Amino acid sequence: MLLVLVLLVAGGCVAIVAGISHEASKTVEVEYAVTGNARDVTIAYSVWNDDGISTRSETVKTLPWRKVVKTKGFTKGGSLLISLSGSGGTATCSVTVDHDTPKTSTASGPSAAASCSGF
Repeated sequence: MLLVLVLLVAGGCVAIVAGISHEASKTVEVEYAVTGNARDVTIAYSVWNDDGISTRSETVKTLPWRKVVKTKGFTKGGSLLISLSGSGGTATCSVTVDHDTPKTSTASGPSAAASCSGF
């Protein structure tokens, strides 16, 4: 009985390690998008590389804006942040990982902000 229990536990550990190894080597596509009528929108988004996760930022005069990042491994904890200028308007951020259901959020009005995170 004890031998069977030990074999089951060992088999479970091997399955977990194999699953983690598969996820760590899998290529994932992350699509960031910002749409709306706001102008001068500041956009900050996560980028994964060999050193870990970092953030890039840019300001765009007009929308829409789109960026696709391909990465390997786990992408949990990423973010897309948008900040509107004092002139206002409306902007919606959207993050889609491997064509799954997107995370979205909308900012509206002068100096408003929105965040799409936790993907």
